[in-house]
Amino acid sequence: MADRVRRSRIWLVCVPIVCLVAGLLFATTREVSAGNELRRGDTTRLSDLVRAAQSDLDRATVDRDGLVARLDTLQSDAANSDSGVATVLEQVRSLEAEAGLSEVSGPGVTVTLTDASRDSDGNYPAGARPDDLVVHQQDVQSVLNAFWVGGATAVGMQDQRIVATSAPRCIGNTLLLHGRTYSPPYVMTALGDPARLTAALDAEPGVRLFKQYAVRYGLGYNQTTSESLTVPGYDGQMRTKFAR
Repeated sequence: MADRVRRSRIWLVCVPIVCLVAGLLFATTREVSAGNELRRGDTTRLSDLVRAAQSDLDRATVDRDGLVARLDTLQSDAANSDSGVATVLEQVRSLEAEAGLSEVSGPGVTVTLTDASRDSDGNYPAGARPDDLVVHQQDVQSVLNAFWVGGATAVGMQDQRIVATSAPRCIGNTLLLHGRTYSPPYVMTALGDPARLTAALDAEPGVRLFKQYAVRYGLGYNQTTSESLTVPGYDGQMRTKFAR
């Protein structure tokens, strides 16, 4: 009983002291910040982080390109003196096209998606929400899906090749692809039978919905066919471990 009373007295003394110290800390924080308490999330914008990561990637890419060039030189030198190395390199080069590692050209279709623009008075369409006026990840993915359904033999977006492991992602008002960031317009190119690719685009629900928004809110959708288009080779790491 005596222990219980003693513990109760300790709590009666400690609780007010803790509350007093907490109050002093809050008051000091507000005084130092002049009433402008900012959360960490308010001061660190996601777009700033993406730009910083892009700068780091650019520097790493320069280093990687230098190492790749050096490796190519060493392989070529080895192939000149070793027939076994020469045979292996020839086998590798024969698979580059199927793996998407080499530049290819041919007929195909190009689709360009852009955000809505303001009218002559600087206003957006009446009744539009901010989300109605920008290109979203699902819009990009709908076009890419239609290309594959349409039998595309090669697909490119911006200045990069789309491969099995590619995953375009929207971050804020930018798009992230293979570690690089892009802003609209988003240009996607598919090589293949233009008629079949066009039919696949017309049948894709996501593309049809985007076209409706383009008419209503001024989003940009431009589709062209050509007998001579070029898609670059993929220059990233092929990290697929299992395939079926």
